[in-house]
Amino acid sequence: RTYLAEDIHRFKELCVLKEFAPQVQGAQALQKAKELFEREAGVLYRLQHPQIPRFRELFQTVVAGQGRLFLVQDYVEGKTYRQLLEARRSQGLLFTEDEVLQLLGQLLPVLQYIHSVGVIHRDISPDNLMLRYVDQLPVLIDFGGVKQVAAVAASVYQAPDQAPLPAVTRLGKIGYAPNEQMQQGTVFPHSDLYALAMTVLVLLTGQEPQDILSQPGGLGQRPIQHPLLGRALHRMLAINSGDRFQSAAEVMQALVLELPAVDSTPTLPPDLAAPAAYAPTYAPTYAPTYAPTQAAGAPYANPQPPASLPAYSPARPPAHPSTHPPRRGGAGLGVGLTLALLLGLGGAGWLTRDRWLPLVGVGGSSPGDGQTVDPGDAATASLPPEERQRKAELSDRRAALGVDAAFLTQITNDTFYRRHPDQKGRTLSLDPVDAEWRAQWDAIATEWLDQAEQHLSAEARQKLGRYGTGDRQAWKQAVNRLYVGSRSLYDLADARFFHLFPDWRGQTFIDQPIGQFWQAIAADTVSLLQQGKALERIRFESGTFSQQASGTLNPGEGRVYIASLSEGQILRVNLQAPSEPVRFSIYWPRPTQQNPFILEDSDQFTWSGRLTQAGFYEFVIVSNGTAPVSYQLNLSVDNVTSTPVEPAKPEAPEAKN
Repeated sequence: RTYLAEDIHRFKELCVLKEFAPQVQGAQALQKAKELFEREAGVLYRLQHPQIPRFRELFQTVVAGQGRLFLVQDYVEGKTYRQLLEARRSQGLLFTEDEVLQLLGQLLPVLQYIHSVGVIHRDISPDNLMLRYVDQLPVLIDFGGVKQVAAVAASVYQAPDQAPLPAVTRLGKIGYAPNEQMQQGTVFPHSDLYALAMTVLVLLTGQEPQDILSQPGGLGQRPIQHPLLGRALHRMLAINSGDRFQSAAEVMQALVLELPAVDSTPTLPPDLAAPAAYAPTYAPTYAPTYAPTQAAGAPYANPQPPASLPAYSPARPPAHPSTHPPRRGGAGLGVGLTLALLLGLGGAGWLTRDRWLPLVGVGGSSPGDGQTVDPGDAATASLPPEERQRKAELSDRRAALGVDAAFLTQITNDTFYRRHPDQKGRTLSLDPVDAEWRAQWDAIATEWLDQAEQHLSAEARQKLGRYGTGDRQAWKQAVNRLYVGSRSLYDLADARFFHLFPDWRGQTFIDQPIGQFWQAIAADTVSLLQQGKALERIRFESGTFSQQASGTLNPGEGRVYIASLSEGQILRVNLQAPSEPVRFSIYWPRPTQQNPFILEDSDQFTWSGRLTQAGFYEFVIVSNGTAPVSYQLNLSVDNVTSTPVEPAKPEAPEAKN
């Protein structure tokens, strides 16, 4: 049973209660069912991904002498894809191939995450997939594990004197779940991929699974124009499970050439967008670090929960593990400052600047603890006019720059606490005694708006607070098409970021609020590469065996040069530049884990050797100095049998992955 509820301890935030009500007889059977449920709930509780509703807690209560067991889960504000499909069908419309490609690009990383930690959804369908209003991302709801526990309990754990129950129906929707799931009850990662493919076809064709499977070819009556999409869906729906993709990563690899860039906040048709009057009632909590992988093929019918489950984190830049290490835990911002200092920022879903937010007395380490006190209009009027004016100007400037209010509050709080660690654990009040602290908070917020205005494009700063794994995947695909790898992109982004924020060098930051600035810089860097402002190709014309490239780098700037070379050639590289502020990298056409680069962030400016790969080599020059520096890059090749020096088949762009 599922209920919509309000959490009175979290400002009446909406949440979902799922009651476990197994149909079993006898105290022993009920206890065993409860143990099964708690085990499955424990697995779900430790899942940490922004596109999975967070499982908050498990609790038991007694009502009318009867014990009742509940899960508490985040409420997702949005529409199911079944609702979206029905709305379109009523207008004679369906989902397009580009839309479902984007959907696959946003969902497959989620499946890769849950499968890698031994969890199978088991019940993917348009009914269990929601488009969330707050960020326009698809969210997986109603994991089948909890429902499967009820079915197992009803069929296995019975009172000794009770007649055997008939075999329960296997979990999964007919047509969406593959045969082995419905008949034997065994599930694998490819079981979810089968259901996802069927969901995509239902959205594309408007037909139900039974009708789709009855058509020749098994893909419905609407021909699929996109060749990669058609082949991928056909393989995901193979009758023989061994013929299917065995992991979400394999599907992503099969689609990577044509997969549209995935924006974490895509531009959607009007029927997929949030209502005009919509204001989110909460800010989703995105959890920290993750990275393990698991071999495909082993069944996950009843996975045992590990002692601790790795949480999800957006894929962080791989080139500099010491620079972008995973965050190990929450930021632990003090409650009073987090909420009270939203004064005047005017974000969607908050009170306007003419009325103060409730103050929260510190009763714990996370937002929402303590008791709420609403100062009302009298407290608002008690502030000095100059402070009210200052906050109004701050709000107006933030809105004009397009910076998200919640993000500005978050990064300002983080900076405030770093500068004033003695202020942690106390409430910042509206009293005159705290006027100076409020002024310092406003000054820090102004500093961040200055940084955003001076160093980020309008497009980049408007996404602050909403960058994630989808963006980084899209950037990698975008620069791969230029024959540039993500390591080169991150070299340039790092140079700019550490020029602006040198104190963060060597620290964990990608999952901190400041990490959003790094990602905004990376987004702008992708644009520079695409425009050719930070990228140049070196060509060896007929009869020439050496080339030079020169230029000047301002502080924090970088440039990428690519040259298509052949296997077996001898390459000599020399960079003439000041050794102190300049760093030099050379990357292979096809990097591997064992041999990811030739040079990286090096002060060694000379290299020579016989090339073992054919394709586009990358030469990256960045400046970490405080003044402009000039450089000259010299490349020489020999062992040339024909000119110009150009491999017959340079590597495909995805080789940079």
